Amino acid sequence: MKVVVTGASGNVGTALLRRLAEEPRIRSVVGIARRPVENGPGAATWVQADLARDDATDVLRGADVVVHLAWLFHPTRHPQVTWENNVIGTQRLLDAVDRAEVPALVVASSVGAYAPRRNLSPVSEEWPTTGAPTAAYSREKAYVERLLDVFEARHRDVRLVRMRPGFIFQDSSAVQQRRLFLGPFVPHALLRRGRLPVVPLPRGLQIQALHSSDAAEAYAAAVLQPVHGAFNLAADPPLDGPALARLLGSRPVEVPVPAVRAALQAAFTAHAVPASPGLFDLAMSVPMMSTERARRELGWQPTYDAEATVDAFLDGLANPAGGATPPLAPETSGTLRSHEVSTGLGERP
Repeated sequence: MKVVVTGASGNVGTALLRRLAEEPRIRSVVGIARRPVENGPGAATWVQADLARDDATDVLRGADVVVHLAWLFHPTRHPQVTWENNVIGTQRLLDAVDRAEVPALVVASSVGAYAPRRNLSPVSEEWPTTGAPTAAYSREKAYVERLLDVFEARHRDVRLVRMRPGFIFQDSSAVQQRRLFLGPFVPHALLRRGRLPVVPLPRGLQIQALHSSDAAEAYAAAVLQPVHGAFNLAADPPLDGPALARLLGSRPVEVPVPAVRAALQAAFTAHAVPASPGLFDLAMSVPMMSTERARRELGWQPTYDAEATVDAFLDGLANPAGGATPPLAPETSGTLRSHEVSTGLGERP
């Protein structure tokens, strides 16, 4: 079996490549990334390409399954850039899958594609994927779901799987995620356990976390098994403010949500943090997901619970080794710069 993975150099991509390298049924893996990769995990063949500009058809020919993980979080201040990469890039990939006659496609959607929750009761994969209006990330994930609806209606012969994970962490992704969401002005010392006697947390915070290796296990199952449709992915139990404070070795102090958002808006406006307040809105509104279908049909069972997942992430913050690929390496992780955009498939930028 030949598998092509887009966004293969990122958090989930590197974990998936390690998992696929262990699978005897996989004869070859091709990893697509925007930046050149010299020391990627597994035994993948690497192709440098930007899906928003390059035609991937030739790379996809002969693939049994394509896994689409490529996604650009920044620049949040220029949503037209992320739209071009995430939405237009996905449409271009779907067109290439059609031209290359790939029989199966596994796409990274997200809990962020779901409509805001009404309460904390877990929802199934039938919950509306209309997103949260104030977050570009959510709008783009919801729009990609519509692209997949159209593709699925037109290509009944293609096995299409949509993976909808919660917040995904591992120790080697901590360097990248700190830069993506906190930026360079948050003192590193404050991120170590026990450094803050109290930690302010928004009232009502509750999230579902997932370790990257467990996400990779679910993706590998979707590659290897004849399943289709959507699958929620998350570890139990959900984490609330007191649980997060306990992991940080601090005492939680509840802060009203409007006050937290106002502070984030001020920091974002002052360019002190890179993450937009819309992402905070999203984190506070995403539904809790039931993972019953993934456990039943994929035979999937996470090996890390939510607390162990965040604990590994905090270890990565305290000891920021990062990973070998550009998105995860300490010296190159963060926002993709314009001169790093690839034209590896022959098209001009």
